[in-house]
Amino acid sequence: MRLARRTPLAAAVIAAALLTGCSSGAHPSAPASPAPASPASTASNASPATSASPQLSSASASAPQAAGSPAAMPVAPGAGALPQTRALPSIQSVAFRNAMQDLWLAVTTGNPDLALPAFFPLAAYQQVKAIADPAADWHNRLWHDFALDVGAAHAVVDPADRVARIIVPTADAAWIDPGACYNSIGYWHVPGVRVVYTQHGQERSFGVASLISWRGVWYVVHFGAVTRSTVTGIIDQPAAGPGVPGPPGGC
Repeated sequence: MRLARRTPLAAAVIAAALLTGCSSGAHPSAPASPAPASPASTASNASPATSASPQLSSASASAPQAAGSPAAMPVAPGAGALPQTRALPSIQSVAFRNAMQDLWLAVTTGNPDLALPAFFPLAAYQQVKAIADPAADWHNRLWHDFALDVGAAHAVVDPADRVARIIVPTADAAWIDPGACYNSIGYWHVPGVRVVYTQHGQERSFGVASLISWRGVWYVVHFGAVTRSTVTGIIDQPAAGPGVPGPPGGC
């Protein structure tokens, strides 16, 4: 979560998650104040180092809901205002499952607000950053860039596309100590997650540049890129097939 701009992170290597749908929940308001893991069971299409996240809800994730507007799932309501912990997030948790559902829903609808529960909370960012105005940086840089990247990803997916799995490089997860990257509080960081989906029967993927933790939950903090040289949406390492996860590093 650097303030200095730099190039996008690629993808990484560890966890498979089957996303079969997005369930309804409360629609989020517009943004206002919002040691590596040990391997677990291995999914059949994952590498030997990967662990499987729980299967998601069975409601359709491939098309807009027939009745009413699509709605986000809760991730960890109110957690951003609480103190940080050293808990390493689990990709097996309901919070992670819901966060990935919300991210995919935002991409397929083109509405970044639907991913607000999955995005690093403003209240937590205000605790983490040792800078003059963390709230302004959250709104004007982090969330603004995320919204641009959601728009870019939306342009390449079809309404009928369906997520096959999420690949998370938990072996590359690292605790970022206070003092690094203008931080006053530490957190877990993992780069280069892969979102693998099917389009017209073919597997495709794109990356999530950076996840960081708050109180034992993974949140998206950079989607298409950690930094950018122009004000435009970016898709992180789009690929035919699952793509190449990695590399480790960053903060």
